[in-house]
Amino acid sequence: MKYGIIVFVFITMLSCKNEIKQENSINNQNRTTYFKTYPKAQLSSGKLMRMDSFPSKFITSRPVDIWLPNDYSKEKKYAVVYMHDGQMLFDSTSTWNKQEWKVDEWASKLMDENKTKDFIVVATHNIKAERWQDLFPQKAFANLSEGDKQIINQQKKHIKEGSKLNGDNYLKFLVEELKPIVDIEFSVHKNKENTFVMGSSMGGLMSMYAICEYPEVFGGAGCLSTHWPGAQPIDNNPLPWAILKYMENNLPNPSNHKIYFDYGTETLDAHYPQYAPTVTQILMSKGYSEDNFKNLKFEGTNHSENAWNKRLDIPFTFLLGQD
Repeated sequence: MKYGIIVFVFITMLSCKNEIKQENSINNQNRTTYFKTYPKAQLSSGKLMRMDSFPSKFITSRPVDIWLPNDYSKEKKYAVVYMHDGQMLFDSTSTWNKQEWKVDEWASKLMDENKTKDFIVVATHNIKAERWQDLFPQKAFANLSEGDKQIINQQKKHIKEGSKLNGDNYLKFLVEELKPIVDIEFSVHKNKENTFVMGSSMGGLMSMYAICEYPEVFGGAGCLSTHWPGAQPIDNNPLPWAILKYMENNLPNPSNHKIYFDYGTETLDAHYPQYAPTVTQILMSKGYSEDNFKNLKFEGTNHSENAWNKRLDIPFTFLLGQD
C-alpha cells in the first residue's frame, strides 16, 4: 500500500513537471511570434519592431510598433513609454504630412547623455475613422447634461453618439492585451514607476485619462498640446469643463505620479491657453507641485509634429529623468 502511494506521488510529480515544461515551451514559442523587425522604417537610430495587426477584443486590430535603442540588450531592464498615433513618431517619409515626432532621435540622444533612464517606446497606430472615439476620455462624457450631450452630438462631422465612445476599451487594450505581451517579449520593468503614457492633442487627453483610470499601471503621463476642447472648438463648448471636472475628481496620488502638460499659441493650439490656469489650479489643489507636474506654454508654436519634435526632450526628461 505504502509502495503504491509512493509510485502514485512520483508519477504525479513527473506529470506536473512535463506540463510545466510544455507550458514554458509554448510561452517561449509565443515570445518569438508577436513583433518582427520592420526594415522599411527610416530611422535615425535604433530598431523598429512591428506587429502589423495586433489582435484585440476591445478595439479594431491595427499595427503596433516597438522602438528599441541601438544598444538594447536582454541583460538589462528598460522603462516603457506607451505612445498614441504610432505611425507619426519615427519616420516622416511614411506619414501623411511628411512630419514626425523624432522619437528615435530624442530618445537616443537623451539616453546617450545619461539624462533619462533607459527606455523603449511602444507605439500604437491610430485608425483615422475611429481615432476620436478611441482617444476621447469616455467617462468625462457622463459629466454632461442631457442638453449638452445633444449639442455635442450635433457635431456630426467630428463626433459620434456618446454610446459609441471607445476610450475605456482602448485603455483595456493597452493594459490587458498589449502590455502583457510587451512585458513577456521585451526586457522591461513592469512596475508603474517605469511605465509611462504619452501623446498629443486627443492623445494628450487619452494620456491624462490613462493615468487617472490606471494609476497602478502608469506612473507618469505626457500630454502635449492637450485638446481640452474635446472635439471641434465651438462657442459655449461644454466638453472642456466636463473633461476638467473628470480630471479633478480622478487625478492619481501626487506622491508617486508625474503629469506633464503643454500648449502652443498658434493654429489649433490657440484654443488651449484659456484652459491653462484651470489646469494648474486643479493640479495644485490636488497636491501636485513643480516637482511632479508641468503645464508649459510655448509661445508662437502650432499644432503639429514639427512643433512637438522641437520640445519632446522636455517631457521625456521630466518623466524619465535620472534621479
